[in-house]
Amino acid sequence: MKTNVLRSLLVLGMVLTATLLPFQANAAQCSTASTAGNWAYTYSGTIFTANGPLPAASVGHFHQDLSGNITGSQTRSVAGQSGTEDISGTVSVSGDCSASFTINVLVGGQLLRTAQLAAVYDGSGNHVRAIFQSLTLPDGTNVPVVITIDGNRVTLRQ
Repeated sequence: MKTNVLRSLLVLGMVLTATLLPFQANAAQCSTASTAGNWAYTYSGTIFTANGPLPAASVGHFHQDLSGNITGSQTRSVAGQSGTEDISGTVSVSGDCSASFTINVLVGGQLLRTAQLAAVYDGSGNHVRAIFQSLTLPDGTNVPVVITIDGNRVTLRQ
């Protein structure tokens, strides 16, 4: 009787292992190179100032090369005031599809602010979701924000 129970458990274990292995083999494998390409994104949220909260939103695009270097531009609106800005920075992507971005925002080559973002890729690496972890001015002032980003790859790496 004990032998039959042990055999049944052994067979059950082997069946479960054989069943789950294909899922593990197909699990997302991301890298900085695999997420390279041209991207479009939107962000929205709130900037907190001494005078009160301000709504913020943006639409933009960027190119990410195979090494994780980013260049692009965006049109943003803060409390109804819009402007066009250039962006540059880097991204580092982990195998579990989590990522961290450092993004510099510039106008006319002048640094306006730097954002640190936490992100995750899904949709086979063709979709990214991110949140601002910090926003820092050139003088080192930290600006409190709650801003989320949603982006899609438009074309694969080039």
